[in-house]
Amino acid sequence: MMPELKCILWDVDGTLADTERDGHRVAFNMAFDEAGHAREWDVPTYGELLKVTGGKERIRYDIERGGMGDMPDDQIASLHARKTAHYQELIAEGRIPLRAGVRRLLEEAWQAGITLGVATTTTPSALDALIEHSLGREWFDRFAVLAAGDIVPAKKPAPDIYTYAMEQLGVDAGNTLALEDSGNGWKSAQAAGLHCVVTVNDYTRAQDFDGADLVVSEFGEPGSAIEVLANPHGLADLEYVKLAHLQALMQA
Repeated sequence: MMPELKCILWDVDGTLADTERDGHRVAFNMAFDEAGHAREWDVPTYGELLKVTGGKERIRYDIERGGMGDMPDDQIASLHARKTAHYQELIAEGRIPLRAGVRRLLEEAWQAGITLGVATTTTPSALDALIEHSLGREWFDRFAVLAAGDIVPAKKPAPDIYTYAMEQLGVDAGNTLALEDSGNGWKSAQAAGLHCVVTVNDYTRAQDFDGADLVVSEFGEPGSAIEVLANPHGLADLEYVKLAHLQALMQA
């Protein structure tokens, strides 16, 4: 019997919305300035820091490489909490829209009865703000699991967050698809045994996605052709990504 798509697990930052450059980066800089740190993460610098998964981990990494003066873990946590507050303000102001095709795919999958969940390293409060202001409060009920932040010991590229989400939902990897945007996210999904579709952004386009089921510039919308970077299973009619494409990947 051929595998059937029963569950889709969504990454958040860079996948649901292009949050990194114009969201998290800006919020980090606001927190640095507020705390009196003479540090600003410009676009290229933040691109390098994205190799490290997790906001607190990024701050620690920048300290260790000499970008900022040393600080204890509790100060890093406090700084990151202020960054999260600024990020939530940016979302509430409507400055971080969903990526093209995200709402359409979510609605299609919901209407088809497919279980939907989130598997992300972003904080629960940041995730809640994005759902409330960019999707709508009804999606708190439509997502069957919101696996976020430090709920697991090891962040992506470890498989822990995906494994946790599947355990909470009672679904098998063979019937589950991950939607990601980064090399670390793809490696996490791969290690968890999942099929994976990648939607790249300016930060992740050059990363290694060898083995992913589909790599595209975005999910897209009717009438606006997407760029297909890798289509190893030869999916047809890829003007934009449809639910039917995701279902077909499970049987490829």
